[in-house]
Amino acid sequence: MAEEKQAPEEKEGGGKKKLLLLLLVLLLLIGGGLAYKFLVLDKQAQEDENKKAEKIVEEIKNVEDLGIQFEVGTFIVNLQDKDADRYLKITIVLDVQDDQIKMELEKRLPQVKDAITTLLFTKTSNELRTAEGIERLKEEILKRVNAILPIGGVKNVYFTDFVIQTA
Repeated sequence: MAEEKQAPEEKEGGGKKKLLLLLLVLLLLIGGGLAYKFLVLDKQAQEDENKKAEKIVEEIKNVEDLGIQFEVGTFIVNLQDKDADRYLKITIVLDVQDDQIKMELEKRLPQVKDAITTLLFTKTSNELRTAEGIERLKEEILKRVNAILPIGGVKNVYFTDFVIQTA
């Protein structure tokens, strides 16, 4: 009988040990998660803020180093929105390296306008409502125009007019 009484006590002690072990593991997981948040995620957020600050500084330098401006013109296009008819009105000015690039752009203006119009037709209003979407559009225009020119030479793209309208 003495052996029978010890068995239930050992089971109760084993349950307490399992509960204690489970709590210890839970505390370690919570501590690890908090450490990850403070050491890794907060550092990534700080790096993202630093990248944004560097981009702003770079844009300020680009404004200070204005090159030769070439106005491509105003475009009015239909956007690819499915839920409603939306239009984009945009005026584009290119910052070019020198007069030779400007003359080349003037000769190839129909090709440049076609490339930009074709690109704008593929966009939706949701893509163009954020700063990131507008920056992406500028980069795409820059790449397309430089691809048309034999030696590249377009440094930056500026939007002097940008309106999205619902019909």
